[in-house]
Amino acid sequence: MLWTKSHIPTLKEVPQDAEIASHQLMLRAGLIRRLGSGLYTFLPLGFRALRKVEAIVRDEMDRAGALEVLMPAMHPREIWDRSGRYESLKNVMFRIKDRQDRELVLGPTHEEIITDLVAREINSYKQLPCNFYQIQTKFRDEIRPRFGLMRGKEFIMKDAYSFDVSSEAADESYAKMYQAYVNIFRRCGLHAMPVDADTGDMGGSSSHEFMVPSDSGEDAILEADDGSYAANLERAEGYCDLPNEFPGSENPLEEVATPNVGKIEDVAAFLNVEKRQLVKTILYLADEKPVAVLLPGDREINEIKLGKVLKAATLEPADPETIRKTTGAEVGFAGPVGLNIPLIADRTLEGLRGGVIGANKTDAHLRNFDLARDSAINEFHDIACAKAGDLAPNRKGRFIEKRGVEVGHVFKLGTKYSVALGANFLDENGKSHPMVMGCYGIGVSRTLQAIIEQSHDENGIIWPASVAPYTVLITVLNPKDEASMNEATQLADTLEAQGVDVLVDDRKERPGFKFKDADLLGFPLRVTIGERGLAKGIVELKPRTASEFSEVPVQQAAETVLDAVRELREGLK
Repeated sequence: MLWTKSHIPTLKEVPQDAEIASHQLMLRAGLIRRLGSGLYTFLPLGFRALRKVEAIVRDEMDRAGALEVLMPAMHPREIWDRSGRYESLKNVMFRIKDRQDRELVLGPTHEEIITDLVAREINSYKQLPCNFYQIQTKFRDEIRPRFGLMRGKEFIMKDAYSFDVSSEAADESYAKMYQAYVNIFRRCGLHAMPVDADTGDMGGSSSHEFMVPSDSGEDAILEADDGSYAANLERAEGYCDLPNEFPGSENPLEEVATPNVGKIEDVAAFLNVEKRQLVKTILYLADEKPVAVLLPGDREINEIKLGKVLKAATLEPADPETIRKTTGAEVGFAGPVGLNIPLIADRTLEGLRGGVIGANKTDAHLRNFDLARDSAINEFHDIACAKAGDLAPNRKGRFIEKRGVEVGHVFKLGTKYSVALGANFLDENGKSHPMVMGCYGIGVSRTLQAIIEQSHDENGIIWPASVAPYTVLITVLNPKDEASMNEATQLADTLEAQGVDVLVDDRKERPGFKFKDADLLGFPLRVTIGERGLAKGIVELKPRTASEFSEVPVQQAAETVLDAVRELREGLK
């Protein structure tokens, strides 16, 4: 392919609306263009790279035994009502009506659709296990689309769904998909870390996210420094081994005036104590009934963990009026002493002595709080967010916090959807059972940008050979020179005959301008052909990551480039 016959609109300036490096580079390199908030068009180079990511995904899905299908992007409302997710996902769904005034959904995901299909197509244990996947556009009404393809209203996703006769068989399907994901991201040149994750609205027993470490990532990851454990912040389970006894632990409760001081930071400063010496008492409404939740002042509540502990259909922070009615004080002064509602404490508070709590009296706190002596805690649970410095579950490693971009997520769904949508099978005795499901998603378009986010330098993109729009760039210094163009054409033809895709830069631009574009676009290998070099019988070869070029005899150019390509590809296997 000749550069002049393609459309590669590179930009010198950094676009003002692009906040992170990968978004900036995708725009500057002419891979994508913005249509509207969260909506992007793939230009030729971006589309070529996207198709290569898709090809890797398809290859590994096929190897794992999954069968490709293509389901509608538009769904009737009724099928989402059957699962109950028409309401639970209402904040992210795009909803429309047809001319008959029937309600439709633009699919944010396809659990309901595939389960309905399988319920009608498969009915015997002899037809199981089965696994179907698709690569298709999804639609989600994001509150704040940002970072280019990282969080958009429309995006390309690979979603797969397994159906099995038992939980044990489903575990085997899960393991196959997990390994397929490891293979996919490795082949894409990505370091993607599998971490324990919460199942969220998807439901099911467990899940793993595949996270690409990135300082600009929206998700927090806690990883043990001994490599024994990693989880996202919502799921992480750690242990605090700091002492839980503070000065004044032997003294009785003492009320202290704290006028207009209700926030944890302000109370700690006012009383000159550590934040973790304070005990937060937060009121929630669980199924519309108040409950008090206690945790150390230096920690945040994990509402996902709390929801699982309370097993409530609805859970929300108590409103100010409920707080005043329950505690007798304004917001910021609640404490566990004297409260006549259920009390649940984070497990890090066990054995606390010498703490500071709200007095259930406006502008007052109590110090010298002994949890065992002064309160009647109903239960202790892990309900706070773990944080850096905590012990990992093995009680040996300590957590380090990192940021990451989620590129894939695998779930053990169980029977949530098969029961709701009637996906049952008959066993060898003719007895009916719900199928046990798993689901497995990869953000294909997000993966493309994550590759760039992880692999770039100050000059531009550094493409892995497996997903680069073109593997080799041949830069012709003077396209008017017939000998140079002939050599470029011959080399390109030879490489392409061996399955290597080649772009020839035949633009009538200064060499320095072309070299800057070459670094910006990040093709793995660059061959430079010039009149002076040909006069000496050489061309120049430079890998994108090398600081210097090497001189290669013209007669050996094709063989040398092919060897370099093979070496790059081998590194991704």
